[in-house]
Amino acid sequence: MYRQSFLQNGGHKYNGARSSLSGWFSTAQGAYVLDWELAQFDSAVEDVFGFRAVQIGLPQVDFLRQNRIPFRFSLALEPGAALAADPLQLPLASQSVDLVALPHTLEEHAHPHEVLREAERVLMPEGQVVISGFNTASLWRMRQMFTARRAGAPWDLKFIGVLRLRDWLRVLGFELNGGKFGCYAPPFRQALWLERFAFMEKAGARWWPIAGGVYVVRAVKRTHGMRLITPAWRRERARRRALSPIPQKSHKHYRNHE
Repeated sequence: MYRQSFLQNGGHKYNGARSSLSGWFSTAQGAYVLDWELAQFDSAVEDVFGFRAVQIGLPQVDFLRQNRIPFRFSLALEPGAALAADPLQLPLASQSVDLVALPHTLEEHAHPHEVLREAERVLMPEGQVVISGFNTASLWRMRQMFTARRAGAPWDLKFIGVLRLRDWLRVLGFELNGGKFGCYAPPFRQALWLERFAFMEKAGARWWPIAGGVYVVRAVKRTHGMRLITPAWRRERARRRALSPIPQKSHKHYRNHE
């Protein structure tokens, strides 16, 4: 599982400042969430094509590993990112990226809507964005309500509900085209208890599908009012046809019939 490779790569002993959420992923509780999320990202990004893909946040984990776009890179303020930058001020040209991954990026930032707006700016028309977050209608949200914020990740994050996220996406011109809830087991710390409640994954997906602890959604950037520009030679030919005179019957023809 990904937890083993993550630990081997130094996920639990990362030097310098780093995201507390990336450190939490090395715990049994965090690995439970990470394994599920990676499977969903793998499915969401594998059929997205283009020239550039960027992952904003959590550079220690490759959420774009199954994507086949040739130029993929990570962007974050924390060490380990290929490009150091604030998600609020992406050093990327407008409409220059085909795929953006936001793994819990909105929840970790103080201005999530502005971060999403920046993602929309750099995306090409018909580009895709994949977002993960903790569900506000779940046992994980209940646990957060009774846990002090000083306990650290993920309880100090600002959970964003799917309905709220959907409204933000619509305002920015996105259209949801995929999504899934998961991690229905209670947020136990011990791997033993998480394994004992593994049966809740299938039961939850069937009986209370919107109550999963985590969600991953994909949306496409729609650009309304676009029109195709025809080549100049086609426009010129159409203009000439429109201005060509209508053939008239000659007076000789009429005289012959008089």
